Amino acid sequence: MRLPRSFSPYLALRLRLAHHALLQFAASLTSSMEIFFFLAAPVLLGLLSVIALPGFLAMTLPWPAALGLLGAQVLLTCMPTWLLRKRLLPANTAAWLRQLPLPPHLRWQADIAVASLLMLPLGLAYAVSTSIWLAQSPPWLRPVVAPGIAATIAVWLLTWLLTTLIVAQRLRAPRPAQAARPSTMTAYVPQRLRWRTMFLWRQLFWLPFWRNENVTGLQQSVLLATAGASMLAWLLRTPLVPAPLLGLLASASLVIVTDRGDKAVREQIAVLRPVLNAWPLASGNLIRLACAASLLPALTVLLGAGVLLYIIDPATLQQRVTSVYAITACAALLAIVGLPRLTARGRVALVVFSILALSAIGSELWN
Repeated sequence: MRLPRSFSPYLALRLRLAHHALLQFAASLTSSMEIFFFLAAPVLLGLLSVIALPGFLAMTLPWPAALGLLGAQVLLTCMPTWLLRKRLLPANTAAWLRQLPLPPHLRWQADIAVASLLMLPLGLAYAVSTSIWLAQSPPWLRPVVAPGIAATIAVWLLTWLLTTLIVAQRLRAPRPAQAARPSTMTAYVPQRLRWRTMFLWRQLFWLPFWRNENVTGLQQSVLLATAGASMLAWLLRTPLVPAPLLGLLASASLVIVTDRGDKAVREQIAVLRPVLNAWPLASGNLIRLACAASLLPALTVLLGAGVLLYIIDPATLQQRVTSVYAITACAALLAIVGLPRLTARGRVALVVFSILALSAIGSELWN
């Protein structure tokens, strides 16, 4: 990444750090991007056009609903920056930069420049999406073209502002630690844990996914919410959105939340392996429990879908396609978790095949 010589060293450093973080993030998502482009290539242009839709649609709604829609879009487009804030500026680098004797205006210039680096792709996406809508020019759009474009630009500028504040917040000094409570000396009484494996799983796998720079817990929460929402919308036959698209999203969410969870667990096992080998205990049950736990989010969504179908349409549960979908989903999830020695390409092929198979079966659900 070449920068003009007129840039100050601090500004150049911040931009290089952000550029390097984005490259690392893109490299970590290589397999996911292959899955996405393979599945969504036929409808990628349609998905891109949705980005500018809220700005035009808001102009046709009453002002409270319009403000709510635009505000939700701003928060949604700021979410990637908030999730990447620790990658953009790691804690040790942020602690070092806080000590530099720099004027406030230079710090703000660097924060705005980093936010600009993040907002440029979003601005291009907005421009392409707006061009698509102007080229299509549906009848409802013609009266609100000018205010819709203005609203889209306002959303982008507000997202830029909030992104700048998120980046600047990363350099603020941390809150002072609370004073430690005085220790009370008591006699140590060794106790035998009844649920030792569950205790170790919580300490070694669950808690690390929520601490420090690890965003696995938040990532899985977002994927689980996406899977639950898409499955709910698909089973309730939400209008305006094609059922096959909802079925594809629901199936893909089920598979991807399991794939990402299993990958995070395998990486944690590799980190803990030297320590576990040195401990005087058998770690096989702990590892099996950790791997099995990555199945819980998708299985919970499947169980919730079965309960929902039983409530809204019990006859659907008696159809063969419902049983085939559930059995295929369970088999695909078990294969993802139970075949850790697959190559990266083999894993991508397994994920893609599972999503396509589930989508094909699910498309017959409401026929």
